[in-house]
Amino acid sequence: MKKFHIAGLAAIATTLTAATALAHDNQVSIEQSGSQICITSNGLPNHATGSFPNRGNPHALSEQRLRYCVSASPVKGSRKTDITRGPVGIGLNGILFRPETADYYDPSSPRGHSRDRSSGWNLEGMGAADMLGMDQHNAHVDNRGIYHYHGKPEGLVASVSGTHIGYAADGHEIHYVGSAARSGWTLKSGTRPSGPGGRHDGTYVEDWEYTGAGNLDECNGGTLNGQYVYFATTSYPFYPRCFWGEVSGDFR
Repeated sequence: MKKFHIAGLAAIATTLTAATALAHDNQVSIEQSGSQICITSNGLPNHATGSFPNRGNPHALSEQRLRYCVSASPVKGSRKTDITRGPVGIGLNGILFRPETADYYDPSSPRGHSRDRSSGWNLEGMGAADMLGMDQHNAHVDNRGIYHYHGKPEGLVASVSGTHIGYAADGHEIHYVGSAARSGWTLKSGTRPSGPGGRHDGTYVEDWEYTGAGNLDECNGGTLNGQYVYFATTSYPFYPRCFWGEVSGDFR
């Protein structure tokens, strides 16, 4: 196993190390092992977080042992693979990108949503951010104590010196370039035909459709400096939720 180096990574690593003096003792390593890039972390971010548990989130943040490996030489294919649950990538600070939720509209639940999928209306993380107790970094904690991002990772973006913020499940880089990357997903018009009813306002995944209105493809990808990458955006889908390369088994 050898230490992984690419242009700009040394500067990023330095920035992340300096940030460990904040509220959490962030520990992360990025290494190349054979044909894979592996990120190992303790699951604690390199920035302060909101308070957990909180009104919308009953879980406490706890230290983890996370290790995710992806291809070091990803290839963009012609057929996409969807990930509808779980992490879709990992940040350079060792925190997971996990935009979707496991909750669905459920009128029989006191909270209005549960793990019962029968309604077919999947609660969208950022669309229901207030309900789910997201903090100032668009992140919260799951029932295992794992802190993860649903939207733009404010603290991570502020800590890196470039636009590269992490890796997707198929090994392609994830970048944040602000308004220069525009999602092609838009809200559906009219009202929901079933489930919660009401207008399509982004509370549920099914409120959105890909229309190609922006400059990114269906998987929130595009070309940056001649290289195919995915982008984190401030609007849906926030991160790639489908992939053009071979998805690592660590994300399945």
